[in-house]
Amino acid sequence: MDDYVMSVRAVRGGQFVADVGPSRFLLVPAGQNLSPANAISASVWYKAVRQASVWNNESGEERGDILFILHGFNMSDSDVMDRHRRLRDDLVAEGFKGVVVSFDWPSDDKALAYLPDRHRAKETALQLVSDGITYLSGRQTPTCAINVHLLGHSTGAYVIREAFDDADDTGLPNGGWGVSQIIFAAGDVSSESMSADDGGADSIYRHCTRLTNYFNSHDEALDLSNVKRLGIAPRVGRIGLPDDAPQKAVNINCSGYYEKLNSDSAMAAADQPRGFVGLKSHSWYFGNRIFTKDIFSTLIGKDRTVIPTREIGPDGKMNLQHI
Repeated sequence: MDDYVMSVRAVRGGQFVADVGPSRFLLVPAGQNLSPANAISASVWYKAVRQASVWNNESGEERGDILFILHGFNMSDSDVMDRHRRLRDDLVAEGFKGVVVSFDWPSDDKALAYLPDRHRAKETALQLVSDGITYLSGRQTPTCAINVHLLGHSTGAYVIREAFDDADDTGLPNGGWGVSQIIFAAGDVSSESMSADDGGADSIYRHCTRLTNYFNSHDEALDLSNVKRLGIAPRVGRIGLPDDAPQKAVNINCSGYYEKLNSDSAMAAADQPRGFVGLKSHSWYFGNRIFTKDIFSTLIGKDRTVIPTREIGPDGKMNLQHI
């Protein structure tokens, strides 16, 4: 199966590099890594993605679903495609009939490149909206609504937040653009910056139907003792969204689930059948059966309170649970 990728990396010597470049639209052959040689024209790519997104529901009515994945920092080309394919395959196995697209921003595959990566993430964020979301979400027809969804892992969540804020500040021609579901997993965004009265967060809440934030208090990459994060406020991927986040935003606490996943080999074999990628506490979401089931229910619009992979704790808050 070929894969759709929108890359905003620069090209040198016929290879992608960790610098900002123009938007390129890639059709990546099965099993291959990202390459500028995979680029096709924007118009052909948009048409192919829209066609791949459309399916028929039980009533025979057409709908479209496009899920953009935004990766985190310190990611190589092979890392980007491996996580893309893990999530795509697992969603398809759950019954997802739309299309999965990766937004590849220019992170470097070096552990000490956190701050340069973050700067490049900010630089490229607007292209996600101007060259991606507005073209795809705006191509609705009377008989088929195309739902655009976003999943930001780690710094990918920061890209989404900055993209929406910049898009509003820039005043794009299509002011009615919007997305359906936004998902943060291990989001590398400060919790306080997602407050309802924060000017930057206002754009993201206004342009989505729902925002679901998955957090894990055991996430080592988001630990404030990490030297790369000196002076940075607590992140939504470690402590959750603030209490004053709008009603359309929901926290899913994965801390208890991850603790069991990390300590119970039988549970890990059942829920993480292909093992872990990257730093386990930060990237376990990819290839995890329970997380995939939960986001599938989110993408198809199931009510947040009846998703079977969630339990409501004594405090009234939602926790991810093994089933």
